[in-house]
Amino acid sequence: MVWDIFNIIGTIAFAMSGTIVAMEEEYDILGVYILGLATAFGGGAIRNLLIGVPVSALWEQGPLFLMAVIIMTIVFIFPKVILRRWEKWELYTDAVGLAAFAIQGALYATEMNHPILAVIFAALLTGSGGGVIRDLLAKRKPLLLHSDIYGVWAMLAGLIVGLGLVNQHWELYLLFVAIIVLRVLTVFYNWKLPYRSIEDNTVSYKIRDHG
Repeated sequence: MVWDIFNIIGTIAFAMSGTIVAMEEEYDILGVYILGLATAFGGGAIRNLLIGVPVSALWEQGPLFLMAVIIMTIVFIFPKVILRRWEKWELYTDAVGLAAFAIQGALYATEMNHPILAVIFAALLTGSGGGVIRDLLAKRKPLLLHSDIYGVWAMLAGLIVGLGLVNQHWELYLLFVAIIVLRVLTVFYNWKLPYRSIEDNTVSYKIRDHG
């Protein structure tokens, strides 16, 4: 039941996120549905490849696909005055999707008795894989690859679940809220991972004429 709840929450959050990004990029309605579905289910597909679950298992989630399509349709027909305020809520929707899918991916890998490393990567790929696909299709730099802390929180959720530090339902929900809060605080306080920048230098190469 908990696994299903997190799956539903993550699907709704990322379907909304993918739809809004597609509309920001002025995609047509087919592009909206494609990007929304890729965002909502892409992370799960990547996770399945990692932990040995057939990708075709995604097609067994008919009700989730229908729910995602309904959510995308509702967002698509929202009044513009509401959509213009989306930027204020985009962070929260993305944080909810990240937290829900990270925990769901970790639980999935744990139930299959995978080692802790696989659980952590299942959480990372499930939580951020859909967002990476969304950003790449929208020609944006994926959040996962920024110095901005994003995937670390998904990996933290996977580590906590994989070590068995949360077992009760309320503990999982508390972890869910904690990951959302950490992600939001990351943006508000501009927390970043260490990174190095290499300045661009123009290098000229002369080609010798052998003629």
